Amino acid sequence: MAQFGAPRNPVNWVSHLTAAVVSQPAKDPAVVERANLLNMAKLSIKGLIESALSYGRTLDSDYPPLQQFFVVMEHCLKHGLKVRKSFLSFNRTIWGPLELVEKLCPEAEEIAASVRDLPGLRTPLGRARAWLRLSMMQKKLADYLRCLIMRRDLLSEFYENYAVMMEEEGTVIVGLLVGLNVIDANLCVKGEDLDSQVGVIDFSIYLKSDEDNHDREGRDVQISAILDQKNYVEELNRQLHGNVSSLHARIDTLENSNAKLIEELAIAKNNIIKLQEENHQLRNDNAMIFMKAHQHLEAAKASIEAEQMYRQQTRHGLNEIFTDICTHHEEAQLRQESDTDIEPARVQHEIELAVKLLEKDILEKQDTLIGLKEQLQEVKAITFEMYQKNQCSEEEAKKRDVNDGQNGKSSQMSACRKPYEER
Repeated sequence: MAQFGAPRNPVNWVSHLTAAVVSQPAKDPAVVERANLLNMAKLSIKGLIESALSYGRTLDSDYPPLQQFFVVMEHCLKHGLKVRKSFLSFNRTIWGPLELVEKLCPEAEEIAASVRDLPGLRTPLGRARAWLRLSMMQKKLADYLRCLIMRRDLLSEFYENYAVMMEEEGTVIVGLLVGLNVIDANLCVKGEDLDSQVGVIDFSIYLKSDEDNHDREGRDVQISAILDQKNYVEELNRQLHGNVSSLHARIDTLENSNAKLIEELAIAKNNIIKLQEENHQLRNDNAMIFMKAHQHLEAAKASIEAEQMYRQQTRHGLNEIFTDICTHHEEAQLRQESDTDIEPARVQHEIELAVKLLEKDILEKQDTLIGLKEQLQEVKAITFEMYQKNQCSEEEAKKRDVNDGQNGKSSQMSACRKPYEER
């Protein structure tokens, strides 16, 4: 295509072209058509990318290079299309093969459904044009056509064997379409009359002079510099995203560990509260037991003292009784000696009665002493139980000190997490 803009003299250009045509051998017209369409696709895609990057904004439907790109793509898809006969006319449209894409690529189902639901589209050609524009906005045009080209067995129902879509030129064009993913397009297909548009290629856009080529080389340098900067920024952005994701993952782990520590701290606090309540209850019980034991001890001491007093009194009474008995015995002996009429059996009966009374009193005192010993054993058991409960309360106090240490560790973990959250 550089030959169209380089020559300045129209006569020389015609003569050179005529000489080239005469000197070259005859070629297959289908091969020439495919080569022409491939070259036009290259020029259209390259010009669209260059103009879009220099334009620097989102492309709309009125942008001329974008309109010419869709016209060129329409010609490429129409090349070698089979004619299908119907009752009223011959049907030759590119909507048939494009409908296959939704079956081959599930991602295209949404675009096909949107095209069918668009109001105002009455012809299959209008639906095909809308499909191309929606795929362009979605940046999936190259992917969808690649899925279509890979199934040549299905394309053979719509295209002749010499068609662009059936030969290597179609694969090359699909590869070139990948470069269009850097372009952002915002196309309105609802208000546009896609049924009646005339698809004519405007070659004047691609015929440029040497000055235009020089300007284009300067723009290429600028575009390459911009692309290098863009790649650097994307790489830097990718690294920053990686760092951010790693920091987010670390923050998540810290938050999870902090949440676990908070839960453990709450459980420990609840346990501490329960232990404090139990300790308080045990202390109250201990105080009550100690008070009762003290009362029992005082009562036991009082009863022992009373028993001792009673024993002393009983001993004193027994001594007096014994003294009286001895006195009575002496008197009886004296009386017996003095009075021979007193019967000895009466004296013996009185002595036996006194001895029985003494034995009964001694047995009662022994029973009282045994009861006091049992009370003393109960007091000793209560005192031992109080000692064990005091040991348990000391162990619970040690556990509370350990839980206080865990609270300190959790506060340190929360302090370590704050710098990461500030970042």
